[in-house]
Amino acid sequence: MGDTDRLHVMQLLPGLESGGVERGAVEVNQALCERSMSSTVVSSGGRLVQDIEAHGGEHVTMPIHRKSPTTLLQVRALRRLIRVRRVDVLHARSRVPAWVAYLAWRKLPASQRPAFITTVHGLYSVRRYSRIMTAGERVEVVSETVRQYVLNNYPGTDEAKLVLNHRGVDPTQFLHGYQPDADWLAAWRQAYPELEGKFVITLAGRITRLKGHHDLIHAIAELRGVGIDAHALIVGDEDPRRRAYAEELRQAVTQRGLDEHVTFTGHRSDIKEVLAVSDAIVSLSTKPESFGRSVLEAVRLGRPVVGYNHGGVGEVLGEVYPDGQTPLKDRAKLVDRLAQIARGEVSPPPPIGDKFLLCDMLDRTIAMYQEASRHRF
Repeated sequence: MGDTDRLHVMQLLPGLESGGVERGAVEVNQALCERSMSSTVVSSGGRLVQDIEAHGGEHVTMPIHRKSPTTLLQVRALRRLIRVRRVDVLHARSRVPAWVAYLAWRKLPASQRPAFITTVHGLYSVRRYSRIMTAGERVEVVSETVRQYVLNNYPGTDEAKLVLNHRGVDPTQFLHGYQPDADWLAAWRQAYPELEGKFVITLAGRITRLKGHHDLIHAIAELRGVGIDAHALIVGDEDPRRRAYAEELRQAVTQRGLDEHVTFTGHRSDIKEVLAVSDAIVSLSTKPESFGRSVLEAVRLGRPVVGYNHGGVGEVLGEVYPDGQTPLKDRAKLVDRLAQIARGEVSPPPPIGDKFLLCDMLDRTIAMYQEASRHRF
C-alpha cells in the first residue's frame, strides 16, 4: 500500500455518457487530481472521458457494462491492471462493474489487495445480483433513503460499514438567481422559438418509464384547459434499450393534441442554463429516487420545484424546499401546485446556505478512501 495521503484510486462504472453516477465519478476524479493523488477510471467509455482526462485522471476502456457472462472475462485483465497500477482503493459504482471488481479483488494476494469500496447509488431490485453492492469493506450510501433501503432489504449487512454521504452541488456553479448570458439566450430562443412567452415546465433525466413523463403530459393538458399557456420541456437521452417507450410518449402527446406544447430536447450538457430559464422543474418518478440531484440543482438556482414526496427527492425537498413536495401519483395535486406557481401564488426557493454542498461530499469521499486504506490490514 502507498502513502494514504497520496492514494491511487480506481473507480469502476459501466460508462461515461451522462447521469448522476457518471457525474459523481468525474467530480471525484477531479478532486483527487487537485489533491495530487492518482486517479484511474475504468468504464466502457463515453462523452465524459474527456473530462476525466482534462482534470488529470486516466481512463481505461474496458467492457464492464453488459449483464452477460462474457463480461466476467474481464476479471483477469482488471486484476492485472490493479497490480500494475498499484491501486490503493478500488471503488465500484454499479452492479456489473462491482462483480468484476470483487472477483478480481478477492483473488489478489493480501499484500496486493486494495481497499474495496462500493457505492449504492440506486434503489436496486432486491436479489442476489444486487447484493454485490453491499460487499464493499466500506459501503457508501448517497442518502438516508438508500441507507434504510440497504438495512431493510439486506439485513445481513454490517451497519457499521455503511458511510452516509449525501450528494452535493457546487454553489459557485449553481448560484441563486443565476441567468444565462445573452449569447446562450439568443441561441436557445433560436433553437426553441415555441417556448417564447410560455409557462415552461421542465422534466430532466434519461427517458425511462419510471420518470413520470405521462404525468407531466397530463398536467400540460389540464393546465392548458384552465387557461395557463403551459409547455413541457423533456430534457434527456432516450434509453437505447427502451425506444418503444419514447415512441409511446410521442404518441401520447399527439393523441392529446399537444404536439405544439411538448418539446423533447435530447441530451443537453447545459442543464444549469436550461433549469435557470424554466418556470418550474418537476421530478415525478413513480419509483423512489436514491437522491434527487436535479431537484437540488434547481432549488440552488432559486427555481420553483414540484416533486413527488418519496425517496431521495422527498428527503431533499424536506430539507431545502418543503413547498415543493406533492403526494405521490396525485395528478390533481400536481396540477394544482403547478397552477399556483404559474399564478405567482407560491414563493420560489430561498437561498439554502451550506446544505448539500459538493465540497463536503468530496471531502467525505476522500476521507473514506484514506480511512479504508489505512485500516486495510
